[in-house]
Parts: sequence; structure tokens; C-alpha cells
Amino acid sequence: MTQLADLRRSYVLGSLDETDVASDPIAQFERWFEEALTAKLPEPNAMTLATVDASGQPSARIVLLKGVDARGFTFFTNYESRKGLDMAANPRAALLFHWVQLERQVRIEGTARKVTEAESDAYFASRPLGSRIGAWASEQSREVPDRTIIEQREAAFRQQFGENPPRPPHWGGYLVEPTRMEFWQGRPSRLHDRIVYLRQPDGAWRIARLSP
Repeated sequence: MTQLADLRRSYVLGSLDETDVASDPIAQFERWFEEALTAKLPEPNAMTLATVDASGQPSARIVLLKGVDARGFTFFTNYESRKGLDMAANPRAALLFHWVQLERQVRIEGTARKVTEAESDAYFASRPLGSRIGAWASEQSREVPDRTIIEQREAAFRQQFGENPPRPPHWGGYLVEPTRMEFWQGRPSRLHDRIVYLRQPDGAWRIARLSP
């Protein structure tokens, strides 16, 4: 096996200065996200979602960002999945974007809440038919004896709903409202640039540089 200690690279593509970033972290995120799109990165909206259950056990997984606005960051999932149950018990959550080719990370911490039913309905209606049927077929995070059970459920719901499945009541969106956002730009000698935004009690954002 490759010696893991020998796996390293130097980060040389860019820099980040607190005098150049946007005053609002959502605007700064949108700026960086557009640059990720321009660079044609694969799935730039893929993000790690970290949650914690009622006992304090953390878990993490990759989900897809499906909306960003002044409120925060939106994604959709099964409310009865492990992450859904975690957020029902403890709404604190963290998101992480890692754009390797740009040598950048964005770390987001905040509180998750369900979006409105209208928002969930609108997004669900935009999904491909297979994905809409899949939302019914998958009892997400539950053990099953084999894949046949899943395929049988898919076939049954496809027959039941045809081309127009409604949104399942157990499926919808979450909005993560950020209280802290950090922008990380790789730099040489591991002296990376880290700019953090901290939400203040009055709703304003304080910007600071962190030591790498």
C-alpha cells in the first residue's frame, strides 16, 4: 500500500484576503460557486452534511445543494432517514464544500429547519420521474434483506402512481441557516488563508482572519 505519509501537494493557485471578500458570506459563497461552475468542476454542489443525534453521536454524508439565498442553504431528503431523525432531535448541522481543483473549502455551521411544503412540492415536481418514484420506494436508512425488496417496491409504486407521483409526506427540504461560515484557500507551506464570518446578535456579520 502507498505510504500515506508521502501523499502531499503544494497549494499555489490563489490567495484570500479579508479586504477583498464580500461583506456578506452568502455573496462570497455565490462568488466562489460561480468560479467552481466556470472551472467545470464535477458536481460543485456536492457537500458533506454533518449531523448529531440525541445521544451526541455524529454522522456525515454527501448530499447535493439545491438552493442558496439570503436565508441559507437548501437540500432535500427523506425526513425519516438517519440525518432527518438527527435534525429532528438536534437541529445543529454543518456543511462542507471541498473544491479540490481550486484548492478551496467552505465550512458552514448553523441550524437546520424544514422548508415550507410549497417549496418541497415545487422541487419534487422538478425531479425526474425515476427519482420521484424512488422517494416512495426507499425506506431510507432501514435495513433490508436484499435489493429485490427495493426493486419490488419501486415497481409497485410505479404501477400505483404512473407518471404523476405526489410528494411523499416523509420527503422534503431543509434549510441550513448559517451562523458561522469559513472560506479556506490553500497556500504554500501549509500557511493557508482562512477567512471566517461570524453572525452577531444583531444579525450583522463580523469578518476575521484565522491562523492556519
